Amino acid sequence: MSRAKGKPPILALDSAQEQVAQRILKAFLAERFELELGSFEVQEILDLFAREIAPHYYNKAIFDVQAHLKDRFESIESDLWALEKS
Repeated sequence: MSRAKGKPPILALDSAQEQVAQRILKAFLAERFELELGSFEVQEILDLFAREIAPHYYNKAIFDVQAHLKDRFESIESDLWALEKS
């Protein structure tokens, strides 16, 4: 599977973050599974995560923030009703 195939990643890291992610993934695969992959192969795995898995985490984070903000706005609204003068 090459980068040219498949959809482009929705989420992307900057160059420094991408290099750190490559090092972490490369070390993990070597330690855990005794797989010595090159930079190209590791980048392919990161691209897969960015395209197929990261959007699920992103959407979950958005949902969590929405729920938190909803609760917070309800609390603020309640506080404002308490300040209302009759």
